[in-house]
Amino acid sequence: MKRNESWTLQGADGQVIYGNTNRPAGGRALATLVICHGFKGYKDYGFFPYLAEAAAAAGLIAHRFNFSHSGMTNQLDTFERPDLFERDTWGRQITDLQIVIEQRAAVDQLPIVLFGHSRGGDSVLLTAAGMSDRLAGIVTAAAPDTTCPLGEDQKAVLRREGRMASPSSRTGQMLYVGREWLDEMEADPRRFDLLRAIAAIECPKLLIHGRADETVPVSAVHHLSKAGGPNTELLILPGGHTFNCRNPHPQDDPLPGATQQMIEATVNFALSVSG
Repeated sequence: MKRNESWTLQGADGQVIYGNTNRPAGGRALATLVICHGFKGYKDYGFFPYLAEAAAAAGLIAHRFNFSHSGMTNQLDTFERPDLFERDTWGRQITDLQIVIEQRAAVDQLPIVLFGHSRGGDSVLLTAAGMSDRLAGIVTAAAPDTTCPLGEDQKAVLRREGRMASPSSRTGQMLYVGREWLDEMEADPRRFDLLRAIAAIECPKLLIHGRADETVPVSAVHHLSKAGGPNTELLILPGGHTFNCRNPHPQDDPLPGATQQMIEATVNFALSVSG
């Protein structure tokens, strides 16, 4: 079996999930780590490849992937499918993660740990709430405490216009969030309540956040931690939303200290909960 491989799966609505897997050098693995990106993120963003490499070096199988409606493929310099980005919803992300767990992670027949950064952390919480008995643990990094950060004025615009502009500063493209994302949440608010979701997760949870997060306030992780109960560990690190990691991170430069701390904490947690 290859140590590093690329793969695809059929995800939500039959769209493609693009993924990569890193495996330990010796062939023997202790657990499986599934890595989920956030809003406008992708599997090769910033620290994700470094997290996967560190996990494999520690004896974990690491699967990272693009959600099928992220708009991203293996073409890293553009959102090749902005039409899919506009159609993305929490339900589609939950479906994708369930597919990756069933068709990639579960095949390893090892303890499974889920990791999600930013909005990916919320996708992990929503998914794990319905299957935590099958998981060894979950890690969120810089996760919001709500699935809908929009104010009432913004919601009104989205309902009226059918979509809302959300430009990408990375690529310069004008992307849009579609109304279906809002309609889905308003049709079933309980399903997409993050505080309810984390309270329902029985496996160990590690919640990581940057003290200087400029995108998601550190208060969010305290709200999640309080709702998570006694099997929830909270770790506040220096750094911002990406733990000071640039995208792309220069290959020959050392990782920022906050990034390295976040990666080490994630890997050590995955090993500790996997027996």
